Amino acid sequence: MPRNARSALPAKQPNVHGSRSGRPIMALLDLLGRRWTLRILWELRAQPLTSRALRTACDEASPTVLQARLADLREAGFVALAAEGGYSLTPLGRELAENVLPLHRFAERWSKRME
Repeated sequence: MPRNARSALPAKQPNVHGSRSGRPIMALLDLLGRRWTLRILWELRAQPLTSRALRTACDEASPTVLQARLADLREAGFVALAAEGGYSLTPLGRELAENVLPLHRFAERWSKRME
């Protein structure tokens, strides 16, 4: 390979937590695809919730799984401990929720088509 051609190749992507490809979209989709992750984000979109209220809102999800997902979401910067107790979305988490809403609207239209 000629020397100039090598410099035209894109630089290798840095590793992204949760993705061996290093592509941020893959890491995000991996995180969002984990059991209960989207549901937790969905339930926190309107207001902060305590662990118990969040578990109830999530159809009595296992406390162990719920805490693991909350830890994942906190590490990713989407969820934080709320000042009044419980959990709330961070500004980044709210931005993510806003970006998921168009997909929610699409899913509503799609499900009606499937009836």
